[in-house]
Amino acid sequence: MITFFRAIKFAFQDMGRNLSLSLMTVFILVLMLLSMNTLLIIRTLTTEATSSIKDQLDISIYFREETTDEQVEEVRKYLETFPEVVELTVKSRDEVLSEFQANYEGNKDVLDALAELDENPLGATIIVKTKDPIDYEKIIASLTVPEYKNIIVDKPFEDSKTAISRIDIITKQVERFTIALSAFFAFIAFLIIFNTIRVSIFTQRVEINIKKLVGATNWFIRSPYVISAFIFNLVSVGIATAIVYYSVGFLDPYTSVIFGSSNILTNYYNSHILMLLGIQFVGVLLLTSTTSWLAMRRHLRV
Repeated sequence: MITFFRAIKFAFQDMGRNLSLSLMTVFILVLMLLSMNTLLIIRTLTTEATSSIKDQLDISIYFREETTDEQVEEVRKYLETFPEVVELTVKSRDEVLSEFQANYEGNKDVLDALAELDENPLGATIIVKTKDPIDYEKIIASLTVPEYKNIIVDKPFEDSKTAISRIDIITKQVERFTIALSAFFAFIAFLIIFNTIRVSIFTQRVEINIKKLVGATNWFIRSPYVISAFIFNLVSVGIATAIVYYSVGFLDPYTSVIFGSSNILTNYYNSHILMLLGIQFVGVLLLTSTTSWLAMRRHLRV
């Protein structure tokens, strides 16, 4: 235990002698962790946005005005056989007409033109919701058959398909940029830690020789640098976690306005805090430990 406490003492002495490099190391590690957390925040928000859009997506199957209720019911029963379908809403011709009049309540020209018609020009509608938007293409394809060609007017889905495609593209581009930024900070952190230990070894080369002469083991000589890397790890993860928690608390009121749900980010971090801390701690520990080992192997001849 005495040897261990001495190693801790020497570690703090080394960090004090190279205070500027130590602070820069912590700063770069914090930036690296913040960029990684930014990626996580972006993924959480894009997942929430995609989920919200998917929940609102559906396809409307429009029937011709001469289509009978029996034919509409036949299509409804056919659609119920698909396991992908989670909800079906059938709107009669009268319901469709009422909704149309409500939507154009302020447009006198449209209502006057509609009033001149002898009968309801609109057909029934079936609104379909599936488990996943990709399933809509299967539903549309299944209705493109000769027996339904003369009773179904349209099955629009292109707008929804375009919206999903654009979200996926934006998400992938942002993720690539954030991953590249994290990798850049990790590389900078590697260089700074490597040079911090190299400078420390160079400035203490006389002390290291004296320690070897009085019987110090290789482990004792290396241990202060390993402990320093571990301290860098603890401090950087602690600072980054504090900043992230403040940031998600600041962002949550704005995200709640957009998504209609409160504390999206805070709830996510609270439910995954142990996993996130563990991943960040292990990730930075591997980076600092590997860098320290390489620096000691390269510059510490013991």
